[in-house]
Amino acid sequence: MKKIFVLLLLANPLLAQQLPGTEIYLFDLKVKKNSIQLSNPKNITNRKGYDNQPHFHPEKPFLYYSSADEEGRTDILVYDYVKNETRKLTNTSEREYSPTVTPGGKFISCIIQRDNGAQDLGKYPVDGGEPVVIINNLTVGYHAWINEDALVLFVLGRPHTLRLYSVKDKKDIELSENIGRSLHRIPGTTDISFIDKQRPEWMIKKLNGKDFTIESIAPTLPNREDIAWTNDGKILMSDGEQLYFWQPGKSETWIRVDLPKTNPIIGITRLAISASGKKLALVVDE
Repeated sequence: MKKIFVLLLLANPLLAQQLPGTEIYLFDLKVKKNSIQLSNPKNITNRKGYDNQPHFHPEKPFLYYSSADEEGRTDILVYDYVKNETRKLTNTSEREYSPTVTPGGKFISCIIQRDNGAQDLGKYPVDGGEPVVIINNLTVGYHAWINEDALVLFVLGRPHTLRLYSVKDKKDIELSENIGRSLHRIPGTTDISFIDKQRPEWMIKKLNGKDFTIESIAPTLPNREDIAWTNDGKILMSDGEQLYFWQPGKSETWIRVDLPKTNPIIGITRLAISASGKKLALVVDE
């Protein structure tokens, strides 16, 4: 039910005040050949309300995320995990979701949800300023960049579809349908992973960023759709209570990752790993 609710929420701004209460935890991450270790958990939001959709800057010690005020309107916030400081990137009357650093690092692209029901993809300068609209003819739910011109989109509809979009030509091509919300560029490549929900056993699949062919990588954990990639190509995923990893081409089952025992957390959903591979952000229930 929670997944259905989130998708309805994105499609209907009238539901925005009902955003679930979530927190973002930051961990130190150590990835070894056959194991993953987490340490030093820290709740970087630690307040009532919605804090979600973490995304790391590829070079700077910044974690971007979407945060809701008392009225349910979201802005993009930036947490500096070296200085332990948080600031607002946006402060608008609309709602911003899914912050993502664009290729080149000059902008933060995000979903801009408007009061009239439109859901555009726009971008804000990384130092703040007015947004530039990238897409306003599709109801974009999530996105990932292949390069400065090419985007992979989760477009809301019945069913939800995977689209390839050209910024230059302003044209899109439907590639698949009935997909999940998790879109990620695979480290060291221009390939994009996505979740295929067309069969009862959901699959993590890869869209080749050069010829746009699609191939299967691994099964998801049952009915879970949020993943993150380590720099050495492992997939990190949660069943909501524990973390697991999968090594494409090697694993036959998901391998459990032990969470620090001093840090009981529940309701794990979204995950993000820093470009350095040394930090992990987890979204959990309050």
